[in-house]
Amino acid sequence: MIVRIATEGQYRVASSLLDRLNELDNQLVQFVANGDQDSFCSVLGSMIGLVRQQGAVVPVEELVGSDVILPAPDTTLEEARGLFTGEGLIPG
Repeated sequence: MIVRIATEGQYRVASSLLDRLNELDNQLVQFVANGDQDSFCSVLGSMIGLVRQQGAVVPVEELVGSDVILPAPDTTLEEARGLFTGEGLIPG
């Protein structure tokens, strides 16, 4: 599975990580809905950290489509409101 972190690059991660990413994604949706900036930033940081730690960087010269696109690490709650459609970031 390929995960893109906006403004940063792509990572190849094991499909087994999808369940954990979905859990975090569901939390992000709630925090956006509740206007909880601090929790949103914390969980987004955890999500991005998980991808960075458990993923392998896809070389820039390798052209592959992204299965999931995460917001940039510095995304604000207001910016996230425009990204979320009510279902979160992770398809499925």
